[in-house]
Amino acid sequence: MTIPAHKKTLIAATLATLALGTSTAYAENSVTLKLAYAQNSQPVKDALAKFGSLVEEKSGGSISVTYFPDSQLGGESELVELLQTGAIDMTKVSGGLMGSFSPLYSVFSMPYLFDGETHFHDVMNDPDIMDDVYQSTKDQGFVGVGWYDSGQRNFYTKDEPINDVSDLEGKKIRVMQSEKAVNTMELLGASPVVMAQEEVYTALQQGILDGAENNEFALTTARHGEVVDYYTLDGHTRIPDIILFNSNTLSSLTDSQREAVMSAIEESTEFQLEKWSQSIEEARNSIKDEFNVEINEVDIAPFQEAVQPMYDDLESHPEQYSLYQKIRDSVSH
Repeated sequence: MTIPAHKKTLIAATLATLALGTSTAYAENSVTLKLAYAQNSQPVKDALAKFGSLVEEKSGGSISVTYFPDSQLGGESELVELLQTGAIDMTKVSGGLMGSFSPLYSVFSMPYLFDGETHFHDVMNDPDIMDDVYQSTKDQGFVGVGWYDSGQRNFYTKDEPINDVSDLEGKKIRVMQSEKAVNTMELLGASPVVMAQEEVYTALQQGILDGAENNEFALTTARHGEVVDYYTLDGHTRIPDIILFNSNTLSSLTDSQREAVMSAIEESTEFQLEKWSQSIEEARNSIKDEFNVEINEVDIAPFQEAVQPMYDDLESHPEQYSLYQKIRDSVSH
């Protein structure tokens, strides 16, 4: 059937009006999130990129993400400050840093807090535990919205492995500048040596240090595996990475957009965990096969007992101690 010319004109005008209305509505509801992050491992970078594609898809195109990667806007401390002012909308920082913004986060830097990786993941995925932690910085202009795995810190040593607490007695172990790290080593009987990471290889090589503690990539990427013999999977700390969101930005989203953001974060975390697990497996294979370093596991119960005084001290900080109790109580659930 042939459409009369005057009707063609009317249809065209109607479609143009609808298109204009749609375009205007879209523009009003569209959001571009500014996401900045510091230097990070590839699994984290991949996961943050995955978040961007997921949130655009889940929001029907109303949310897009502009990235400022690899410390373009500063280190993690600077990024939190930018987040507070609203200069950026999102960032990802270490849970260790977050202790300076909320005492609750400092609990995650306590030694042997978790019984293993499964316990750690269960806690981080438990809203009954994590919601109060995430909301604890709300008055400062930002909140936590999710997490990524950043691995565990383990001992690596020369000459002999760490199989029991007694094996650490008197050993000179490098630690980062952290009161908790120093306290942990002292309670375990070791002699903590605060030293810059870039000095560790030579100090191990020359016998200034008996060992150090870090994740697998210290042995592979930093090649410390060339100057040590044993890697002990004691997992004395498992500090999560935390995904942060500007409070005003989050509240300005529509309900459906917030749902899209949270769903995308959750899926990106699942993606990151898989990528991280693959990277750790590859690193451990490299530690054994390329660097000829022996990997051993230990029963962490005696180690947990040795550092108990740190948790006894935590009782004087009721909110932190309550979080610790929730984490420990979750072991049997």
